[in-house]
Amino acid sequence: MKILYALLCESAQERPDGRLDVHGVFHQLYAPGFPAQQERMTFAVALEWEAHERGRIEFSIELVDPARSPVLSITGHTEVAEQQPMQGPPQTRVVMPLDNVVFPAEGTYAFELVVDGERQRLTPLHLLKDTAMN
Repeated sequence: MKILYALLCESAQERPDGRLDVHGVFHQLYAPGFPAQQERMTFAVALEWEAHERGRIEFSIELVDPARSPVLSITGHTEVAEQQPMQGPPQTRVVMPLDNVVFPAEGTYAFELVVDGERQRLTPLHLLKDTAMN
């Protein structure tokens, strides 16, 4: 499996032609204090599967805090079909709006993908205290 992209943004919209329109990509958020809450953000990831990876594949995507404790977890599965003629390798795309996510402390959080017990870091999110907001 290859990670084609993983990002956080304000919004993302899948198009009928298979492309993804993304608006407002970010990797850091500012808060006047902690715990902090983000009203809305969208997480998007695309995975490309190898030839030996076929059928139903269970996975989870976890957001972990700076101490690597889970903040939230998204579990699911994908059906990976055989590669079709005149097409690239099979892909799985997840576009997940997240509402009212609470960040308990300042620091670097990370989205991680877990497939078959193996964990891969996808993208960081830095939560910073903004003293100017007080």
